[in-house]
Amino acid sequence: MLRAVARGDEAALASVYDRYAPILLGLVMRILHSRGEAEDVLQEVFLQVWRRAGDFDEGRGRPFTWLVTLARSRAIDRLRALDSRSRAALASQREPTEEVSDAGADAFRSEQGEIVRAALSQLSEEQRTALLLAYHEGLTQSEIAERLKQPLGTVKTRTRAGLIRMRELLRDKFEGADALF
Repeated sequence: MLRAVARGDEAALASVYDRYAPILLGLVMRILHSRGEAEDVLQEVFLQVWRRAGDFDEGRGRPFTWLVTLARSRAIDRLRALDSRSRAALASQREPTEEVSDAGADAFRSEQGEIVRAALSQLSEEQRTALLLAYHEGLTQSEIAERLKQPLGTVKTRTRAGLIRMRELLRDKFEGADALF
């Protein structure tokens, strides 16, 4: 069936959907605990199946296993994104609306920022972009891959390599830089 989907056979996609959607929806709901989010993820999974059915390799496993892997990965990515957004919302709620500035602390933070920016400038453009999208925009690796139109594995590799390089660059600058990265 997946070969037919890869050739653009919409009926084959409908057949795959009818057969596996209920099972995949149950799996995704157990991960996300939200029917609405699970339905969104399921839609993304079948969109990916439609676009990437040709990538399925029978030598690596059964079609059901591939579908479960896609659904699980997408659900976990969504869970991470939701968690990241809720943590950011909680953090912003906890921040005092009017903060009395401490000149010494402000100067220290400014100096730290300059050191981090200098280290970032020593990364490759690809590594820097991946890290900035992850840490400044709060995107998941899947969202970064989608935005940059790059394979997820490439984004993961660049992010990891960038973090390792940042650790090396900042090790002497910050006490306990390993804890930062």
